[in-house]
Amino acid sequence: MLSVLRNRTYRHLFVAQVVALAGTGLATVALGLLAYDLAGAAAGSVLGTALAIKMVAYVGIAPVVAALAHRIPRRRLLVAADLARAGVALALPFVGSVWQVYLLIFVLQAASATFTPAFQSVIPDVLPEERDYTRALSLSRLAYDTETLVSPVLAAALLALVGYRWLFWGTVIGFLASAALVVSVVLPAAVLAARSNPDPADGATGARSVGARSLAGIRLFLSVPRLRALLALDLAVAAGGAMVIVNTVVYVREELGRPAGDVPLALGAYGGGSMLVALLLPRVLDRVADRTVMLPAAFAIGGLLAVLAVVTTAGGGAWRWPALLALWAGLGAAGSLILTPGGRLLRSAVPPADLPAAFAAQFSLTHVCWLLAYPLAGWLGATAGLPAATVALALLALASAGLAARVWRAGTAVALPVAGAVADTGPAVVTVRPHHRQARRPVHRRPLHAPSGRALVRHHHHRHPAAP
Repeated sequence: MLSVLRNRTYRHLFVAQVVALAGTGLATVALGLLAYDLAGAAAGSVLGTALAIKMVAYVGIAPVVAALAHRIPRRRLLVAADLARAGVALALPFVGSVWQVYLLIFVLQAASATFTPAFQSVIPDVLPEERDYTRALSLSRLAYDTETLVSPVLAAALLALVGYRWLFWGTVIGFLASAALVVSVVLPAAVLAARSNPDPADGATGARSVGARSLAGIRLFLSVPRLRALLALDLAVAAGGAMVIVNTVVYVREELGRPAGDVPLALGAYGGGSMLVALLLPRVLDRVADRTVMLPAAFAIGGLLAVLAVVTTAGGGAWRWPALLALWAGLGAAGSLILTPGGRLLRSAVPPADLPAAFAAQFSLTHVCWLLAYPLAGWLGATAGLPAATVALALLALASAGLAARVWRAGTAVALPVAGAVADTGPAVVTVRPHHRQARRPVHRRPLHAPSGRALVRHHHHRHPAAP
């Protein structure tokens, strides 16, 4: 899996991702302590509002940035987002009121909503071979899981030496290092070429065009069955992940009566299950289709949550602690089985010129899923009890898995959006029947600035002869 790091461009981008994530982890810890300083016992409310602001920024900003980003070289966009995040982190230690925290968090998350989809859309061009791209996706999953496990430990070590406000300086260093690493590489020419061709609909109708482009990626998801299935699978992941993120402390401290030190152990079990799958999955995906891995994992999330509901309603017993650890590890593993191949699935369904809009749409729509799952895990758990919240999330995960299986049927036709057609009238669709050598020529409604639909179909068919 580490062989992809021999590619200098990808190696620099991957290290940029790691150091930026490490800085984000330090900021998460420091922000909690800052909220306590400003609001005392109401710190939880402050953090909850900050989390809501984060989700709103992710959902609303990413599609708009994707609509405008075609005018900006992608490397410049990534660097600008990193510098904006560094500026916010630099300002956070000096805030003196809660509203200032909210404002800075919105700017920070808006910059992240710019950086992440753009970063994701670069990797397929840096690593065009599917085998290499699969391993890059696993490394990215490992980077996120490592941040979850390592950043709190690093923050604890630093807090033993300095005050929490110094952690924000670690965040600044992380974002600046990420920007420097991005500057040190040159993106593939094909990426810049795809971005440099203006859309003929732009110009006098620029404002309308921006609105259309903002919705282009979302319309792409709604038009391609596999992407609709991917969105349903992301909802299943959110159902399991929300239960872990929101209620781990409640399970450990209230339900099981265990010490506070066991909370990171439970979270570590979740991250450990995800990391194990990320390490093993590339070789599995070399032999089996994405659908074979992802759909069972979504049903597994629903099943694990159902088992959790049983454990929650059971009486006392020392067995419930190892059961919780096993369930958390299982939820992490199942989530990774869906999230890791997700980039492959999106890449295979979307022409290269549409990848930035598609990744931005996935970024936004995924966080809509989390916006739905977080209240079910938190508010329903607080008002109706943990068993009710667990059952609701289990049903949500199972329904999402069933919807994905219904939409993404094995052996059905594959709908390929034609690059460039999304911005005005939605994606033109070419139908490709599995195992057929000839494809119907698409009808273009206006000139395109991408390879012809026939070429795209032929290329896609060559790479994925047995695509579901």
